[in-house]
Amino acid sequence: MKQNQWASRLGFVLATAGAAIGLGNLWKFPYLMGSNGGFFFLIAYLVFIVILGLPVMMLEMSLGRYTGKNPVASYRQIHPKAGIVGVFGVLSAMMILSYYSVIGGWIIKYVISYVTTFQAPADFAAFTSNGPETTLWHFVFMAITVLICLKGVSGIEKASKFMMPTLFILLLVVIVRNVTLPNAGEGLKFIFTPSESSFSLSSISTALGQVFYSLSLCMGITITYGSYLKKGENIPRSCGHVAIMDTTIAVLAGIAIFPAVFSFGLEPGQGPSLIFGTLPKVFSEIAGGSIFAILFFALVLFAAVTSAIALLEVVVSFVVGSMGWSRKKAVLLVGGLIFLLGIPSCLSFGPLADVTLAGYTFFDLVGLLTDNFLLPIGGILMCWFVGWKWNPNILVDEIKDGCPGFKLQKVWVLCIRFLTPILVLIVTISGFINIYQTIVG
Repeated sequence: MKQNQWASRLGFVLATAGAAIGLGNLWKFPYLMGSNGGFFFLIAYLVFIVILGLPVMMLEMSLGRYTGKNPVASYRQIHPKAGIVGVFGVLSAMMILSYYSVIGGWIIKYVISYVTTFQAPADFAAFTSNGPETTLWHFVFMAITVLICLKGVSGIEKASKFMMPTLFILLLVVIVRNVTLPNAGEGLKFIFTPSESSFSLSSISTALGQVFYSLSLCMGITITYGSYLKKGENIPRSCGHVAIMDTTIAVLAGIAIFPAVFSFGLEPGQGPSLIFGTLPKVFSEIAGGSIFAILFFALVLFAAVTSAIALLEVVVSFVVGSMGWSRKKAVLLVGGLIFLLGIPSCLSFGPLADVTLAGYTFFDLVGLLTDNFLLPIGGILMCWFVGWKWNPNILVDEIKDGCPGFKLQKVWVLCIRFLTPILVLIVTISGFINIYQTIVG
């Protein structure tokens, strides 16, 4: 077995699922589901998983295994000009991790605060505005991510094998506690009740975009992890398992969080502040709340770390493959660079809070550039180069190595050539509309 290869299919699936399961699964998906038609939104999301998420995941995974290279080199192998797609993915991974690590630092602060004082920091806004302290925790989170990546594929696999099952168990424990709270059923109704009045064309676009980001498509992650995959592994089955785990965790997160929110009459649509500002109030009011708070923030930390190591691995894979650096040198220097890139995001809630561009702080601007420009444009170019400038049937043969009964090859090729780029274009246009409305509104 090569050093840069997964030791087992389970380790590969858990690592890939861990890359997809992140902070957005724990608060964003359940809230979007509740505010966009409940069960209707879930059905739309599952449909888009099948017609967008799985085809793109299979493309990236099979391309990674076919070439055995990093994202930039993989695309260059299929077309001289296609390297730009990989560049977009690597840049996205760097930029996303730079601000993702800031939030990861907040989570560590909360875990330590609950372990040492049995309560959350007194004021979330005051904490995030403290630039030196948030920078310190940002450093700690990046250091953890770097230490895991230093061990290479084996380190990522071992961490994922521990963190993903533990995350699932902790989530179930929190669910059992929160669904027994008074009026917890109101939170479940918010998520699951079919609501035609709140389900619209905008809801469909939202479900489409959530699939794109929830599965970490076009970030180079699936190509990178796919390049470490053995020949003969069943790619469609592996992608299906990742999608099922990702969706299951997202729905379970809603069952864990929103019954508590509604039980205490709190506002569900708060984004990240729901986790850091609102839920601590819930934990402070329930019996054994500090223990459940530790468990909850531990599971959030595991979700953040498994995603962070995947993002870092994308950039490290590119640097090692293109510059010939040792893994140790690449991980340390890339990790250090991303830490520095994240400092302005740390300060966006304090010293740099008033420094904005078109109304966006540095923290928000980095997310804007990746979510609305680099990722969707990279997705469209990916479909163009693979579907039209190359021969996608080469990847069909790669998929059949491990899945000889792959009978949907014609449907898959049609998705890559026509349906997927149209859906990604819708995500892109929707993103631009939201930016315009934010600026003029």
